[in-house]
Amino acid sequence: MPHHDRRNGRSRATRRAVLRGAGAVAAALPLQPAAVQPAAGGEIGPVMATLSTYMANARQQALPPDVIETAKHHILDTFAAMISGSELKPGRAAIDFAKAYGGRKLATVAGSDVLTGPIEAALANGVLAHADETDDSHAPSLSHPGCAVVPAALAVGEGLGIDGMHFLRAVVLGYDIGPRVTMCLGIPALSREAHKSSHSIAGAFGAAAAAGCTADLGAQQMRWLLDYTAQQSSGIAAWQRDSEHMEKAFVFGGMPARSGVTAALLVHAGWTGIDDIFSGADNFLLANAPNADPARLIEKLGERYEVARTNIKKWSVGSPIQAPLDALEILAKRRPFNANEVQKVAVRLGTREASVVSNRDIPDICLQHLVAVMLIDGTVTFRAAHDGARMQDSAVMHQRAKVELVGDQDLERRAPRREAIVTVEFTDGSELSEHVQAVRGTADNPMPRDEVVGKCRDLMAPVLGGAKCQDLIDRVLDIEGADRLRDLAALLQNPR
Repeated sequence: MPHHDRRNGRSRATRRAVLRGAGAVAAALPLQPAAVQPAAGGEIGPVMATLSTYMANARQQALPPDVIETAKHHILDTFAAMISGSELKPGRAAIDFAKAYGGRKLATVAGSDVLTGPIEAALANGVLAHADETDDSHAPSLSHPGCAVVPAALAVGEGLGIDGMHFLRAVVLGYDIGPRVTMCLGIPALSREAHKSSHSIAGAFGAAAAAGCTADLGAQQMRWLLDYTAQQSSGIAAWQRDSEHMEKAFVFGGMPARSGVTAALLVHAGWTGIDDIFSGADNFLLANAPNADPARLIEKLGERYEVARTNIKKWSVGSPIQAPLDALEILAKRRPFNANEVQKVAVRLGTREASVVSNRDIPDICLQHLVAVMLIDGTVTFRAAHDGARMQDSAVMHQRAKVELVGDQDLERRAPRREAIVTVEFTDGSELSEHVQAVRGTADNPMPRDEVVGKCRDLMAPVLGGAKCQDLIDRVLDIEGADRLRDLAALLQNPR
């Protein structure tokens, strides 16, 4: 593994170097950051002053023990998504891209033996983390923070040789900043009315905050970081039409992770910008949501940690299917049954969620298919959820014919809570029903450490092997004791 070069000297990043690609910008990474220039972009509003100061201080901020524990769960969960994603089509494409594109060998691409520049690594690992429906999600902001934040902090932190606690604090900051941006802009109107991707916008700001924290940027630099992030934030809701999950992986994870790391590296290399992109003429909020509430950017900052409000999926399937599978598991514990005893399964979801997962051609986001798999297997593993061939299996199709999905207006009004009512009718005429109001893995019904570890082991052990998988789990759960992030990153590697 390459070592951090701490030679004195100011990095220089010319326009030609940046246009040559990510590897040239990354060359500035191991050097000392450039001297901070005088303010270049005008007055600073009170929201920006508070936000940038908080971001600059996050590197040393003490965190509550429960937040540290929760952050470990989300780091491990995202690593597991990256490793398992390396076996899927979007993940394989991301690894091949990183291998072909090159870049200075500073950062690890998970699930492979590729070392590349931090921008390329962030892009690839972001795609890996959302190569399917395994990673975490933050309902109040309509975002998936982990798949952008963790790859960004990893890519920059590995090159700078930071320790484990620095990495964890950077991740927590990323979760705090990204979701607050889209909550400020207005959810769900941002995606439903403005047709923008809240997932990519929140991801970009979260990734930038995390990368900036790993690079130990000061308050002035954090303001410029937010400026360059705003200029790069993009994405439209058309990702919903992606049938192979590849563009979606780019929009949710790869693009925002890349953009956030780019912003951090440019500022680290000495670039200056506008001092307050959230106020003044033609600012970010005006461009995206004129009715945005800037106060939400700093609402309970340092008091309410968004990582604690982020959901970890129990099941490696689309979010609207979590509650129905929870319900079936609960019913099977109440009254054990096999598939042949079932006459019908009626599933009620909010109308929008029902439309997203009804009879889709991708197994892990097709509710009818996964209910059928659950009836036969008694559970839904990562492998089963991604086995496309089983969608044509006669036994599965027989059970699938028993599944009825109904859009429910009452449940729709309870969004963003993802509730479900599942009723199982048996061949003997009896029936059981379960209304899941708090999905397992959400803040209202969190998974304890052993359940999170069990899920992650299911995802990682088939790729890394049992011993290496356990070593990675142990290292993440003791991340405070990690002197060098790159030692932890090495466990993500898997020669292909």
